[in-house]
Amino acid sequence: MKRMVFYISDGTGITAETIGHSVLTQFDGIEFETTRIPFVDSPEKAQLAADRVRSEGERSGQRPIVINTAVDADLSAIIASSGALMLDVFAPFILPLEEELGTKRQSRVGKAHGMVDFAEYEARINATNYTLSHDDGIDLNYGDADLILIGVSRSGKTPTCLYLALQFGVKAANYPLTPDDLELQEMPVKLAPYRNKMFALTIDPVRLQQVRQNRKPGSRYATIEQCRWEVTAAEKLIRRENLPVLSTTHTSIEEIASKVLQTLGLNRHLL
Repeated sequence: MKRMVFYISDGTGITAETIGHSVLTQFDGIEFETTRIPFVDSPEKAQLAADRVRSEGERSGQRPIVINTAVDADLSAIIASSGALMLDVFAPFILPLEEELGTKRQSRVGKAHGMVDFAEYEARINATNYTLSHDDGIDLNYGDADLILIGVSRSGKTPTCLYLALQFGVKAANYPLTPDDLELQEMPVKLAPYRNKMFALTIDPVRLQQVRQNRKPGSRYATIEQCRWEVTAAEKLIRRENLPVLSTTHTSIEEIASKVLQTLGLNRHLL
């Protein structure tokens, strides 16, 4: 039977889910069913969350697991009354930091994902707008780009660019290597001035065929033959141009983004 895991937070729950997912992947052979309960920012909501967790434990006959990022100790205590295994993400850090800094923390509910810095928020918006307008070669004016991802269609360029824009405020553009580019084995002339901003993504042809089949089932675009030809030709061109490259086949968007930033020397931090 799957083990139930609840990500509970007084904010979006993104931090709890991100950390929890990383931890749970370390346990092979165990299936987890996860549920995120965000914005648990009052005693009433905490009690509802606790009741839900307790009910699930009674139904399944197994103790639920709660990965908790609620900063208010009283709210955490209510959630803990559910009888679940409580894993408080912040607890191991708070006391040592209080001792080191000589001050007590201020338990501000929802602060982690609040719009605290308007300049950072504007940077996200501007970067996201830039990325959307420079997606899949829509706009080839890359003068303001922080980086340009290239690769065959459906190799992971767009989601990576959007992640970089939303999380780091990076103006990320992408260019799809078309069959014409691959036939000529030449980079488009408009990309030439921005070689130092370019990073290539590749992908296993079988995985690419699966992705394309979901998008355009039964098309020539989604045949394994076309996918193999495009990937082979693209990798040949990438080697010829001596560009940094990463396979996205078994790599998360977060890992891809981190590798791209590191390789291109973009010292950006989460906003």
